[in-house]
Amino acid sequence: MNYKELVNEVTRLLDEFQEDKQCIDSFTEDTAKDLKNLSASDQKFIIDTLYGCIMHKKLLDVVVNIFYNHHGKKLFRVDRNLFIVVCYLATFCLDDLGLEHFSRIIKSLDISKMHKFLSFFFNISNLTTHIQREWSHIYDAAVVDNNWITPLLRWCNEMEVLLDQLAQKMGRGNLPKKSPRKNTKPREFDLTQPKARPLPAPEVIPQQDKPKTKPVPTTTHRTPKEPEILDDMKQRNRQKALQILNEANSQQFRCANPQKSEKTQNVISQILQSHDAGLQFDNLYTSGSPATQKINSLPVRLNTTAILREGALYNRQLEEELQRLERLSQGASEPSTFLQWQKEMKEKDLQEELAELERRRLEGRISHEEAVLARERVLERNHHKAQQTKEETAELMRKYAEKRLREEKEMRELVQQVADGHKNSKAAKAKLQEIKQRIVKEVSEHSRELLSQALEEAQAELSRKMELIRQIRAFESVPLVRQKFVNDTETGGHDLLCEMSLAELRERLARLREFEQCELEDRRQRIFQEKQLKEQLLLEQLDNISLRRTLAEQAALRSQEEKRMRNELREAVSKDERVLTLQKTLEQKRQERQKRKTEKNSMKRNEQVLPLTLKSTLNKKQVLEEQHWQELERNLEQQIYGTVQQSSKKNGAGQNHRLFF
Repeated sequence: MNYKELVNEVTRLLDEFQEDKQCIDSFTEDTAKDLKNLSASDQKFIIDTLYGCIMHKKLLDVVVNIFYNHHGKKLFRVDRNLFIVVCYLATFCLDDLGLEHFSRIIKSLDISKMHKFLSFFFNISNLTTHIQREWSHIYDAAVVDNNWITPLLRWCNEMEVLLDQLAQKMGRGNLPKKSPRKNTKPREFDLTQPKARPLPAPEVIPQQDKPKTKPVPTTTHRTPKEPEILDDMKQRNRQKALQILNEANSQQFRCANPQKSEKTQNVISQILQSHDAGLQFDNLYTSGSPATQKINSLPVRLNTTAILREGALYNRQLEEELQRLERLSQGASEPSTFLQWQKEMKEKDLQEELAELERRRLEGRISHEEAVLARERVLERNHHKAQQTKEETAELMRKYAEKRLREEKEMRELVQQVADGHKNSKAAKAKLQEIKQRIVKEVSEHSRELLSQALEEAQAELSRKMELIRQIRAFESVPLVRQKFVNDTETGGHDLLCEMSLAELRERLARLREFEQCELEDRRQRIFQEKQLKEQLLLEQLDNISLRRTLAEQAALRSQEEKRMRNELREAVSKDERVLTLQKTLEQKRQERQKRKTEKNSMKRNEQVLPLTLKSTLNKKQVLEEQHWQELERNLEQQIYGTVQQSSKKNGAGQNHRLFF
């Protein structure tokens, strides 16, 4: 790889590195695995440069940030890591690389960007003022001066030569090499001979009717008045019927009022609260502690897989227990004190974990209530915007109707102009008829010549095809000898290495069958022996399983004791002060949401009683239709409410609550 590709690879790896999520050592190891196809020197250069850029990131970021502050308007942020790599090579690797290798690296990159950065970085005033001051905030001033500033100042004079070369190269520009031109060799066109075109059909000249002497009556383009009168009558009757319906609804009897009173709403809220309080989602339901001694009346028959799996598990547990006893016998102390301390710490951690889970659950419920309140606010705001949108739509419809009227008027004028133009077209049609007749006469003469020529060519082609057919039939009439004698001891004669006669093939097949029969007998014998060994192993595993199950019953008793202690810890968590505080906050959010719901229902009832005052006729018609549908919904709700009351009188108060919800 050349220097440009190496620097670009380091820049790409710096872009992929995430300081807060990845470790430097692991990232460099993964990078080294991906670069196995490169040479050793290229791998070393990429790994060393990448590791140095990450380790000295603070120093390099200071230089690049100051550089972007001076020249940031003319550079891209994408090239930031490129400048970091060049700054690292100039600061820490210039003595090792040497000026020659460093110049090759710089010249392989973008010349204008490198000229700007190096002229800024190797400027004596910038090194001794901005850069040295910022580096002194990170490291000691003496270390900065001895290790970095002084070596860079020594290279400033030699860098001026490199900057002059870059400036000259920028002045000349990167002109591409001109390749020698190739002369174009002309070739003849491979064109297909066109077929003779058929004679075009003569165009039918449309005959226009003579215009009527009588003028067009004015009633032709004028709509009748009867539909408009009928629409007005329908609209007035509809408005009158809706007005009578609104008066009847506003003056209806108190017993038929479908709206719920405040007392009914309070009762409903109380019933909802009592219903929510009765729900117990967090309780533990158990069927009691199991019996200490269980008698299995029916034996469980295990299959082979279950026996081997359980035996392997018990063997692994036995090995772990033996290892633990071996460690104790080698001089380890009795862990009784440590186990007691570990048990206490587990109980303490479990209690804290349960309290944290309860707090998170209550915080989630509180956030749910806040989200419901926010959603109601958004719905109110959207309702207001919808009303404004409807008014704007009505205004646009009115403007659109005016535009259509203007367009219809313009179309009538255009039709009148076209009708006037048809009167002066007779002379033009006569002249056009003469021109077309002359063209048809010329085309007919040319077509007769082409037809005679095509007839001669067709006759010559037909005679050639007849001669070819006669020759083919003569070849087919010659008889062929198709008899063939077969000899089993002879080969096919195809000149192949694997050729064999039919007799040899039959002999080989017989030997192959005998060999397969012997292999089958050997396989059966091996299977029988393996089956006997497997049965013996299963018997041993069953004995081991019966012994282990007795030990498992004792472990089950100990687990029941641990469950009892866990339930006691849950009761202690429910009395935590932070949990009680979160429960109070959740109850306040619920009350606030219920209050907003009742206020919203009261506002809807007030809006239904207000008179209908709208600006445009289209908007007024839409509001009247919406009110009509709302009235139908209220009547349906009233009927359902009456049905529920009748059923509640028959079935009692408790059943009434269930039907209502």
